[in-house]
Amino acid sequence: MKSLLVETRLIDISPQFLTEGRKGSNGNPLVETILTTVEKKNGNGRYYSKELWDREIEKYGTLVVERRALGELDHPDSQIINLKNVSHNITKVWWDDNKIMGILEILPTPSGNIVKALIESGIKVGVSSRGMGSLKQVGEVLEVQDDFDLLGWDIVSTPSNPNSWMSPLSEGLSTPINPYHKVNSMITDILCANGSCPIF
Repeated sequence: MKSLLVETRLIDISPQFLTEGRKGSNGNPLVETILTTVEKKNGNGRYYSKELWDREIEKYGTLVVERRALGELDHPDSQIINLKNVSHNITKVWWDDNKIMGILEILPTPSGNIVKALIESGIKVGVSSRGMGSLKQVGEVLEVQDDFDLLGWDIVSTPSNPNSWMSPLSEGLSTPINPYHKVNSMITDILCANGSCPIF
């Protein structure tokens, strides 16, 4: 039976740095990162074959070309991309040995602004795949079966792929006196949205 497969286990590793200072034609930040490492047991004990990912990346390429390769902030318990929670769009996907690489465009949506503020404040976040499929126990791993359907990649706090971390954007950004200024500003905007602000 197919179930929602998400990868959210924390692994303490060094960060994979962003491609700093890159902007899209519309001015949105572009982030290059490892999306998935194949043929290797991930943090949830799951194993995906290269053949499986070859097929899914080819299908996913259509969404990339059509600018519909959207992802959310955190993994939802759903097969549907919820547009209210979209934080990024994947603009390019390619193979690098046994790694699937991608470029994420951080969108100026509420969730995208949260991601950008976290990254600019030095908070380490990750990217993690979401899909539907069934599993089969093979030795010490849960092998993802041929019925797997990739839904996309989301930005998470605890990726199961050991190298799917993103690091702070730095080029072109001045360091504020308060490194949490943007986060504090966003919280203030939310709390004051109804026209009155609580006393801080």
